[in-house]
Amino acid sequence: MPEIREYELFEIREPVSQTIPFVYNSPHSGRIYPPEFIAQSRLQGISIRRSEDHYVDELFSAASLLGAPLLLANFPRAYLDVNREPYELDPRMFDGLLPSYANINSLRVAGGLGTIPRIVAENMEIYARRIPVQEGLDRVESVYKPYHAALRRLIARTHVQFGFGVLIDCHSMPGNVRVAGSNQRPDFIIGDRYGTSASAELSRTAISIFEEMGFTAIRNKPYAGGFITEHYGRPSRGLHALQIEVNRSIYVDEVTLEKRADFPVIANAVTSFMRQMADYVQRFADDTALAAE
Repeated sequence: MPEIREYELFEIREPVSQTIPFVYNSPHSGRIYPPEFIAQSRLQGISIRRSEDHYVDELFSAASLLGAPLLLANFPRAYLDVNREPYELDPRMFDGLLPSYANINSLRVAGGLGTIPRIVAENMEIYARRIPVQEGLDRVESVYKPYHAALRRLIARTHVQFGFGVLIDCHSMPGNVRVAGSNQRPDFIIGDRYGTSASAELSRTAISIFEEMGFTAIRNKPYAGGFITEHYGRPSRGLHALQIEVNRSIYVDEVTLEKRADFPVIANAVTSFMRQMADYVQRFADDTALAAE
């Protein structure tokens, strides 16, 4: 696995000029694993990669061509998860006492998926032994905070330029996810924190676009959006945040992590979605449901 250097922690793929009020974010598709992290882990190879949102950065790579910036992590989610509060930390993982401001009681911490995850997605323990508290805090300072500072700048710039903005937080989900109460597999889930992070019309439009392309799309269940969607979505200020979960099984082999033959088809569908969302927002840019009140 390639070595990660500080300036490679994340990338911002900018358009020649930003022409649409969107910011795209791929926080979990990073696949550059620090060698010191691998040395600490009891997992290797594909096992340590189970928490990745595999190739989501590539699915949404047309964002900059359409006129929107794309922020993407190069560091892996198993190393640090920016879709959490900055200090959701599990005391069982660390050698030493966590600071008093750490949130050690969240449901995500209890599940092993805090800011510094204890497990990968299939409930496999990452670390062979406890890690020093200071190392965990250093990751927050050197990785988490710069990432969010970059995301805030992109959102603020978009808000100033257009008077409102739409953050699309891009993720993938396991192929075994089913619609509650049925055996139906959703291809896409749109999360808006149950209507609190984006206008309902924006969410309905996103779902309709996927459905009109022949996909199964649902809203909020079981993924309503994480910290990023909740933290940055402020519809009353003209800042909307949607989370998109793409079913991995439609574009990647979940055992080998190799792209399926249909990967270009799904990538083209995602590009079409981004284009249609931009067209919708530009048509209704003066709508008070989208613009700042």
